[in-house]
Amino acid sequence: MEARQWKALWDGFRPMTMDCPAPHSKWSHWPTQGHNGLVAAAYLQRLGVNTAVFERRHVIGGAAVTEEIIPGFKFSRASYLLSLLRPQIYTDLELKKHGLRLHLRNPYSFTPLLEEGTGSKVPRSLLLGTDMVENQKQISQFSPQDAQAFPRYEAFMNRLALAIDPLLDTAPVDMEAFQRGSLLQRLKSLSTLKPLLQAGRILGAQLPEYYQVLTAPITKVLDQWFESEPLKATLATDAVIGAMTSPHTPGSGYVLLHHVMGGLEGMQGAWGYVQGGMGALSAAIASSAAAHGASIFTEKTVAKVQVSSGGHVQGVVLQDGSEVRSRVVLSNASPQITFLKLMPQEWLPEEFVERISQLDTRSPVTKINVAVDRLPDFLAAPNAPGGRPLPHHQCSIHLNCEDTLLLHQAFEDAMGGLPSHRPMIELCIPSSLDPTLAPPGCHVISLFTQYTPYTLAGGKVWDEQERNAYADKVFDCIEAYAPGFKGSVLGRDILTPPDLERIFGLPGGNIFHCAMALDQLYFARPVPLHSGYRSPLQGLYLCGSGAHPGGGVMGAAGRNAAHVVFRDLKSM
Repeated sequence: MEARQWKALWDGFRPMTMDCPAPHSKWSHWPTQGHNGLVAAAYLQRLGVNTAVFERRHVIGGAAVTEEIIPGFKFSRASYLLSLLRPQIYTDLELKKHGLRLHLRNPYSFTPLLEEGTGSKVPRSLLLGTDMVENQKQISQFSPQDAQAFPRYEAFMNRLALAIDPLLDTAPVDMEAFQRGSLLQRLKSLSTLKPLLQAGRILGAQLPEYYQVLTAPITKVLDQWFESEPLKATLATDAVIGAMTSPHTPGSGYVLLHHVMGGLEGMQGAWGYVQGGMGALSAAIASSAAAHGASIFTEKTVAKVQVSSGGHVQGVVLQDGSEVRSRVVLSNASPQITFLKLMPQEWLPEEFVERISQLDTRSPVTKINVAVDRLPDFLAAPNAPGGRPLPHHQCSIHLNCEDTLLLHQAFEDAMGGLPSHRPMIELCIPSSLDPTLAPPGCHVISLFTQYTPYTLAGGKVWDEQERNAYADKVFDCIEAYAPGFKGSVLGRDILTPPDLERIFGLPGGNIFHCAMALDQLYFARPVPLHSGYRSPLQGLYLCGSGAHPGGGVMGAAGRNAAHVVFRDLKSM
């Protein structure tokens, strides 16, 4: 379509309730967790701002997509579990009305052990769910003392999650306005301190203990609570998942907190599968946005952001040469792509560009999607006759997680440029609760594995041979816990860090856009003085996982950014 036709198309739209000279376009190209861009579009459209979404791929949602990679099998190809999506978004966008259906998991965690040579006929396992009495019974196999401590630990962590929760739904304190703005701007920026003060009140006298959770290695925190390694290693997986960190890395506690602060259907900490795969979530958000007039386009790649001679955003240019005029652009792409690839560099401060280029984007993740003709049969929990799914099949199944030392050794392999010899594996079987994903009797399996480096040692590259060699190693590990697994495999889809970057635009393959380290959070996400969704260029905003509060299928960055944009539009 020619540029003049695009202009005619967008001049044909008018804001629903706002008096502004041109319709506003929103683009989410090369997105990760692309639901953030869709959430921003849905909120802006409801607020009366005509909005357009441009998606590079053939399917909306960024990394929250469902794809039929193997005929008959529907995979949540990248992101695969739901918990962190903000409750307000469910209600505000009426997602159930737009088709969202969830399958809650209970129990939610299963850690089988390899116990060769112990004389035990059936290896032990650790199964955790919502029943605290049953949890304590499970933990007491390894330590009665830990069984008694577990309820106190859960209450301790839930209190911290409660304190931090309000921070997720507001923009961070605007330090630039506080330092350089007018008196009125400074006073307004002070109002954003309220959630921080509220968090301090909730934590009270225990604040030093909670500070340690956020800054110390998770092993140090867990060692103060527990003595049994299967329990500590199971809990530690949430502190390192998706992060190129070891359980011994300072600050790994925040990543754990990030994964326990969610909830579903009013149940705190609950995780679940989206019926139809994660793409059904993106579809529900898109349906909500479209119902209020948003226009959503797939296979439309944004090539660059256009800037007026006065230094204000004036729209975007698509790869096909089409121009879309707009006073506001929200980018759901990563900070690196947004500012280093799509922006004319002369409009950005040199120091800002340098900081963006130095963001830590290291990722340990290789995602493997597998089609199988039967359920895995674990030695620690044999299958039922007839192949009926058992409770542990609906869990996050943690393999090679008997000991935190195993996790640390896997991390050290990757730091040396080698795929882990004994990788940490989180195995999920969404078809155990949602049979629409696979043919009768068959299942889809999601393998979230780490650690794999982006760049391999010795000059090797992630070619087909290296991909398959690593996947074979992962399958060998699964076979040790569930003999017969390899014989059940019908097909597989292997996504190394470079693949995740190429397909989904995840820099370095990082599922959070950039590391969820303390130096890249809140005031400093993505960089200091630009943590409130605004950028150095007037009219350009971030709304993706590289903005506060970070990654995970949360939607908070999209919702928060939309409200910031709307306030700015009213003052233009």
